[in-house]
Amino acid sequence: MTVPEPAAGVDLDDPRWQVAGRVADAARRRFPADILAVAVHGPLAHGDDDGGGDAEVDLLLVTYRAGGGPAPSTRRVDGVLVALTVADADGYLRRARTLTPAWPLTADRYVTTVALYDPTGWLRTLRDEHLGRLARARPAEFSTAARDAWYRGWAAHARAARLVEWYETDQALVMLGEARLAAATVSGLLSRTYFRDPGDAVRRTGLAGADMTEVGRVLTGQADELTARGRPVDGTVDDLLTG
Repeated sequence: MTVPEPAAGVDLDDPRWQVAGRVADAARRRFPADILAVAVHGPLAHGDDDGGGDAEVDLLLVTYRAGGGPAPSTRRVDGVLVALTVADADGYLRRARTLTPAWPLTADRYVTTVALYDPTGWLRTLRDEHLGRLARARPAEFSTAARDAWYRGWAAHARAARLVEWYETDQALVMLGEARLAAATVSGLLSRTYFRDPGDAVRRTGLAGADMTEVGRVLTGQADELTARGRPVDGTVDDLLTG
């Protein structure tokens, strides 16, 4: 069974690694002409999470070409939740080179991986391509992405406030959670900081548990910072049509 090298700093007795190895072996047997690399990403890849055997395994299957290998899927296997991402090599590299408003929540999967199968060293290429793109990125690119993320946060916060007025408390809490995450994403873009997952994002930015007033204050401050960077959140009709 495929398992990572001990040097990767993982507990090989953890049932998540055992299941990940079994999935990797099965994929290579069933799709021998399609699989280029198999890796674990997400919190488990860091080797220091405390999720135990009940935490999710984020498994990446990289194929030589689009449409190869199995379909993306999520299943619980022997009590372990496995989220299977399947991506062709060229397409995934393009994603790694693209700076989007979700960058703080996606970058970790390009940078931190533990290989279960990677005979060509493709995962190193993935990491280098992403870091190279970041090195070439202009400040305005991060500011533009942050502005787009800010709009989602502002809309979610405004929706939450209206729901509170209508006594729709449960829905308001959901929207407030979305506003917290969007504000955390803006913070990550403005500071070029990426996170392991959404929970890590709101914790590290101090937004975990922030109430409606505090989230609104953070969003207002972010709007001011975006304006100072030349990417104001308010504009004209011509601004909207010209991007």
